[in-house]
Amino acid sequence: MPLLDIETWQYPPDLLSTAVDADAAPPREWWAAQTRSRQEKQLMRKLLARDIPFYCPIAPHQYRSPAGRARTSYLPLFSNYVFVAGDEQARYQALTTGCVANCLPAPNPEQLVRQLHAISVAIAAGAPLQAESRIPVGTPVRVRSGAFVGVEGVVAQRRGKLRLYLNVDFIQRGASLSVFDWEVERL
Repeated sequence: MPLLDIETWQYPPDLLSTAVDADAAPPREWWAAQTRSRQEKQLMRKLLARDIPFYCPIAPHQYRSPAGRARTSYLPLFSNYVFVAGDEQARYQALTTGCVANCLPAPNPEQLVRQLHAISVAIAAGAPLQAESRIPVGTPVRVRSGAFVGVEGVVAQRRGKLRLYLNVDFIQRGASLSVFDWEVERL
């Protein structure tokens, strides 16, 4: 399968710079569209066709093919998320694409835009970025989606992977299972 060139990851191109500008119009609503698995680029194509403003930070991912050739693919920095700017109608249009599982409203749009703008500046400068979890090891959490919804445990890490440690305090034993940081919430 051939690698695709980088696609439109921000529409309009000045979306974040005008939103950060102090003299710009009042901030609009922002939504974090949680996409279905590996549907970020498809959602961006559909939003672009519908003229709906969006932002999805795309970072280059370099690796070697089995034949040893250097390859570069362009992947979303935050998998399963595309940020949509607009009103309730824009949110509805994003949901009707068939690519979105859930749309979360941004509680503080101004802060979100400033943070996304900082990431955009780092990408434009060619900085090597890597997504990081904000939930530190040892934090008590509850699973909020997936097959283990409602299960509580403590965040652990093994071989660089995030794990949910399930305690049985009475016998001082436990078990762990692999989770993604977006599946859990702090208690």
